[in-house]
Amino acid sequence: MLKYLIPAVFAFVLTFSLSMGALFLFPRWKLMDKPARYGLKRKPIPYFGGIVIFCAFVVSALIFVKMDLHLAGLLGGGFLIAGVSFLDDKFGLSPWIRLSVQILAAFVLVIAGVGIHTISNPLGPSINLDSIKWVISADGLYSISVLAALFTIVWVVTIVNTMNWIDGLNGLPSGVTVIASLTLFLLSIRPGIHYDISAQVPVAMISIILFGVALAFWLFDFHPAKILMGDTGSMFLGFLLAALAIFSGGKVATAFLVLGFPILDAIWVIFRRLFSGKSPLKGDLKHFHHRLIEVGLSERRALYLIYGLCALFGGIAVFLEGIQKVYAIGTMFALMFILGGLAVYFSKRKHA
Repeated sequence: MLKYLIPAVFAFVLTFSLSMGALFLFPRWKLMDKPARYGLKRKPIPYFGGIVIFCAFVVSALIFVKMDLHLAGLLGGGFLIAGVSFLDDKFGLSPWIRLSVQILAAFVLVIAGVGIHTISNPLGPSINLDSIKWVISADGLYSISVLAALFTIVWVVTIVNTMNWIDGLNGLPSGVTVIASLTLFLLSIRPGIHYDISAQVPVAMISIILFGVALAFWLFDFHPAKILMGDTGSMFLGFLLAALAIFSGGKVATAFLVLGFPILDAIWVIFRRLFSGKSPLKGDLKHFHHRLIEVGLSERRALYLIYGLCALFGGIAVFLEGIQKVYAIGTMFALMFILGGLAVYFSKRKHA
């Protein structure tokens, strides 16, 4: 475990130090938020904390993770996500530009060989996503599995935007990332479930580095926040979690359990906006965490509730296999339906 403890501590200390520096430098560089734009009556606080997250993660990964095509794809795609998100935070970009870059970043992962080629089916044979191939090289030695690529792109775009949409409460994306990265780390080092345990070392190392980065930033991000990560941070964290879930054999079901409530909330919000005749990319204050605030929970209690749900299902995911995870996902759907329904009911009753 020592080989994982040192990177985690290094990432934590580096992120903490950079965050302290950002608190001092960002006001002088005018990298501050604009609370009046959102009707908030408070003083501006440092924004663009995602720069800290990006720099701390990249430096830590380059030091402790062996460079290969997969890591290069992860860092390259992450740079695209962080770059376009920074420009969006600074100047405001069209949602379609952001979406296009997200797809491009996901495709970088595909080119680097990161993706899901089979999906486990607890009720029967595994689903093969390699049946259709797109041959790239003239000699036919290099090809891309079309279905696997589409699955990867949809998964990455979904998680990136899910993490961005939960950035409505201080400390929510960073706290969820702490839980999700630790869950993926524990699953990676769990003995007896991996065909080749050595192949899990890179994903375990990246996961524990991300855990250290997210935990250190969470100390500054938790309500009331001293610094905000912006889209630069939330989307970059989403990209890393999405990629880690499909590294080295895939842990999509596990990631879905940990991030299940935010994902289901995002799906619900998209359909609600579409049926209301609104753009699914246009933000509002109707997310699950907003509903919790509306019915009377304080921001901290709303955070604790969502943390608890993510940790509960994340802990379950580490120990369950096969059909058991399907049952857990079904339970999560039912619980989300009940809690979401109650939140909407009491919210409407309060405003009646």
